[in-house]
Amino acid sequence: MFENLDLFRMSSAMATHAGQKQALTAQNVANADTPGYAARDLLDFHETFKPGSDAAQPKATRARHLHGVQSSDGTAAPIERAGTETPNGNTVSLETEMLKSVSAKRQHDRALAIYKTGLSVLRITIRT
Repeated sequence: MFENLDLFRMSSAMATHAGQKQALTAQNVANADTPGYAARDLLDFHETFKPGSDAAQPKATRARHLHGVQSSDGTAAPIERAGTETPNGNTVSLETEMLKSVSAKRQHDRALAIYKTGLSVLRITIRT
């Protein structure tokens, strides 16, 4: 029963994805006045995380790890987001970035709620 805890792996991947999304949003806001800067974003979590894929597997961060998929650093590749270009060539919209930031926070909160619920179920199972 406890050998395959995909729920925890998925919630961890969701929290990591939300953090990466928040970091890209912060980078976009920091470059809101940079001429020629193109706003960047990540694909949605459900598009990047597929059960059984490399993203769903534990990562081997050292060569001596016995199990796990060897990966670079576990970060998703950012994509350029199409948007309205300002006269200086910048495509960052602060309103859009605010919405993206709120979305990332909600995704992170959802991941924590899934993790906490999974822990509660495990505790109840162990007690009985």
